[in-house]
Amino acid sequence: MVSMDITLFLQIVNAIVLMFLLNGVIYKPVLKILKERKVKLQGMRDDVTKYEDNARRRQEEVDKKMHKASSRAKAALDNARAGAKAAGEEKLAAIKAEADADKDKQLADIKSQVEAARKDLEAGLDGFASAMAGKILGRSL
Repeated sequence: MVSMDITLFLQIVNAIVLMFLLNGVIYKPVLKILKERKVKLQGMRDDVTKYEDNARRRQEEVDKKMHKASSRAKAALDNARAGAKAAGEEKLAAIKAEADADKDKQLADIKSQVEAARKDLEAGLDGFASAMAGKILGRSL
């Protein structure tokens, strides 16, 4: 049978003191450390989320800048092509105009030579006709 004497009360007091000591020395510091760790981890998660958002925004900015640069480069290339085409067409037109002028000059030169040859032939035609008639008739005219 259980006897109730002073040791029972000493054991109860001892358990209560031990409970307060353990609560002050072990449980509260461990709970405090766990709470600090939880706050620190939440802060780190928030920082990671913030850095990910920042990285995503920067990547979007870089993508926008690359798209703008690509558009400007394409526009510059198109302008350069159009300029080169226009310059080529101008040179081609100048060369064609020069060739036409050369052709007209040569045609005029040939026409003048033909005209001069015709005048020479016409001038000698009377003499030639007289000579031929003389040969055919056998006497001079």
